[in-house]
Amino acid sequence: MSTIAVPRRRAQAKAESRTTDWRARYFNWFCVSVLLVFAAIWVIPLLWALDTSLKPDAVIAAQPTSWWSSTWTFHAYQELFNIGNIQTWYLNSFVIALLSAVFAVVACSMVGFAIARTQFKGRRIIYGLIAAGLLIPSQVLIVPQFQEFNYVHLLNTYWVQVLPAVAVPIAVIIFVAFFTGIPASLGEAAHVDGASWWRIYRSIYMPLSKPAISAVFIFTFVWKWNDFLWPLLTLTNTRIMTLPVGLSQVGSAFGIMYAELMASAVLGALPLVVVFLLFQRQIVEGIATTGIK
Repeated sequence: MSTIAVPRRRAQAKAESRTTDWRARYFNWFCVSVLLVFAAIWVIPLLWALDTSLKPDAVIAAQPTSWWSSTWTFHAYQELFNIGNIQTWYLNSFVIALLSAVFAVVACSMVGFAIARTQFKGRRIIYGLIAAGLLIPSQVLIVPQFQEFNYVHLLNTYWVQVLPAVAVPIAVIIFVAFFTGIPASLGEAAHVDGASWWRIYRSIYMPLSKPAISAVFIFTFVWKWNDFLWPLLTLTNTRIMTLPVGLSQVGSAFGIMYAELMASAVLGALPLVVVFLLFQRQIVEGIATTGIK
């Protein structure tokens, strides 16, 4: 009986493995199909904007739905560079986004480390208030923040854009979650050996938190690069404007000149596309490790 049962078991195992392989194969095809659909939803508008920005206005008016043109031109981009201070706006946006991302990583990681690894009175209350900050729309804080920065004479400066990005509730929560996942024995052993909390934070926890640092840095950079309402209200000097605000001011002067409007959209999205292509591995790793949904 045993000699007969062994081949049957092997045949049954092979049949089950073939069924499992078939299901896994179709599931992978389904996932790839869904990803291709979502990729098309995101890519087609960008390609449409790029295609329209390279057409003459006469061709766009005559055939607005056509993807092909017999004459391609960079006239729209030349008009943007001639009318606006795009080089200055690019530099302003880069400096503001970079400083905001760096300060957010430093400040929020310190707060996250204090909440996750130190014991002090009111720690849970403070963490609850930080988490409650996610429920408050940013638009509600515009008026009081504007009054505060106006009182200290920081309007039309880089700092009016950088300082609000230092205290980001979601960034603190990300660091708290990541620091909690690091074994507490590492910090306790260093503390017993005489290391200060600053040394433990700087030499142990931060080197182990590269995924969380990457996630907070990249998301803060993208957020400040795309930020429009707050810079629109606080930056009135054209030499200090960020790229979205500056392009909106230039775009309003074009009226129905679709090529120039699409060219401004392409120039605004191009840096973010480059950032994603260069740091897509860090973005995916940061999302997977920190549990961002």
